[in-house]
Amino acid sequence: MTQRKLRFALFGNIYQAKKSASIQKVLSCIANYDAELYVDMEYYYFLKDNQRLDVKATKILQDDDFTADFVISMGGDGTFLKAASRVGKKDIPILGVNMGRLGFLADISPDDIERTMEALHRDDYAIENRALMQVEADGQPLGDCSCALNDVAILKRDTASMISISARINGQLLTTYQADGLVVSTPTGSTAYSLSNGGPIIVPGTKVLSMTAVAPHSLNVRPIVIPDSSVIELDVESRSHSFLVAIDGRSEKCREGTKITLRRAPYYIKVVKRSDHRYFNTLREKMMWGADVR
Repeated sequence: MTQRKLRFALFGNIYQAKKSASIQKVLSCIANYDAELYVDMEYYYFLKDNQRLDVKATKILQDDDFTADFVISMGGDGTFLKAASRVGKKDIPILGVNMGRLGFLADISPDDIERTMEALHRDDYAIENRALMQVEADGQPLGDCSCALNDVAILKRDTASMISISARINGQLLTTYQADGLVVSTPTGSTAYSLSNGGPIIVPGTKVLSMTAVAPHSLNVRPIVIPDSSVIELDVESRSHSFLVAIDGRSEKCREGTKITLRRAPYYIKVVKRSDHRYFNTLREKMMWGADVR
């Protein structure tokens, strides 16, 4: 039986030095399967000039106009988020190869890439559909990439005083937060910025969003979990007359009075997982639950 020729689009972290051995292992494995390799231009020149690697690319990607069977993200969860923003609505599954510490999205180690690549060619893998939020400012998409896989954070600017955020859910007033900010998170992002502010861990695939205040003025304010079918409307008041909206960490400055609307995006990001992957195993290891640190 003739093995099908796969097309891989490669994106990576250009700030991770001294990773050439792991990167070479991934490149060699792709080449061994005679797959087509498309490489993001910035990452291509990083590998060629900084890492001194011989990258046999079929095509160098200069923009988001590409197609592939799989996208490979080389880095951590932050790199995965950037790759997901490049994939957008293309419906291309993304495989996260972790070049550092274990990640929730990037959870394939370079040592496992050979086994993983073989599994991809055997169609022995799982796909998890991850929901996104789309962000509108006064009814228009905010910024070049207005969808968040992890979270959307409404934040005060620099050293400004705390901001006032009036939050409505499906037109009903929830509360007015007096805080440094507010994090609205998907299940995917629940273990990121939201968790560091006391938000709940939400299992991927759960159809909810969480809202968690950043350094609230009142200790009575607590995180809340709502259906992801909800429409969230946020009105912000600030002494500096402006505020920041961070979409998966990408910040956009908004004027006071701008109405921010959040709702579930009309598409999903497909995440490639090994067929033997277990979320709770990753959770225990990442959170060090049960570890005796004495």
